[in-house]
Amino acid sequence: MRERTVWEFSDDRGQVASAGRRPTRVLAYVQAGATLWDHGIRPSGIFGSGHDDPAVPDAAKTGSLPLTDVAYAGAGATLDVDALLSGEPDLVVAVSYGGGQVYGLDPETAKHLEGHVPVVVIDVGQARTLAEIGDRFAELARSLGAAEPAAATQELDAARDRLRALTSGADRARVLALSPAGQEQAHLARPRMWPELRVLAELGVCLVEPAEGPGANWSTVGWAQAAALRPAVVLADIRANATPLDELRTNERWTSVERSARVVPWNPEPVCSARAHARFLDLVADALEA
Repeated sequence: MRERTVWEFSDDRGQVASAGRRPTRVLAYVQAGATLWDHGIRPSGIFGSGHDDPAVPDAAKTGSLPLTDVAYAGAGATLDVDALLSGEPDLVVAVSYGGGQVYGLDPETAKHLEGHVPVVVIDVGQARTLAEIGDRFAELARSLGAAEPAAATQELDAARDRLRALTSGADRARVLALSPAGQEQAHLARPRMWPELRVLAELGVCLVEPAEGPGANWSTVGWAQAAALRPAVVLADIRANATPLDELRTNERWTSVERSARVVPWNPEPVCSARAHARFLDLVADALEA
């Protein structure tokens, strides 16, 4: 007898994941897992991307996840179907940056995985607003029987209002988003390509736009060129694949930036919940106030 469908969800590839009961053991890409946690769902496991350590999850991406209670399946070449299924998940939640490609998994691995367990893919790419991405995670959470607390939306509204008030004047502080790439260079973010940065621009934040040139998401320049932009606030990528700021303490160009600017930790793969977004907006507001 064919199993009756009790749960289903149409993902951002247009594919419908279904199951005979509501999934309770969710394996998620780390960004998705941290987002679902803020909605009241504790994933049974998480996995990383090729940029991540195969043994330890990137703390910059894990948000408020209780890592002692959530298994880490690995990342990169260690992620085969057996590793992904070792925790016996009944749902896998992955992300995509467009085109339906599952981020962090080899295409063949992703294909074979769907032969064993339902897979939901949420598009977190630049074609979407952060609100749209957040709405999709909220829809998925509701289908799994959970929802982010109403207080989180109130916190986000308050953070937005605060930032608007701080940027309402004519003399706005210059904010530069970057990812340190060693002692010689930095990747400067093109704000329009990052949903979270576009929100800052919509709220009145004066984001520095790198010069036109190679690189769709980033403009790679020397530290002298980055320092010459004279930002008042720097949003610095703190993911594990970026050069740690502590390693730049001997770099004269970086230290000159650090002396004159407030540095805000930035995760370009944000947790897409109202509470996490409110925290980030408040960090930016704190820096602008200072």
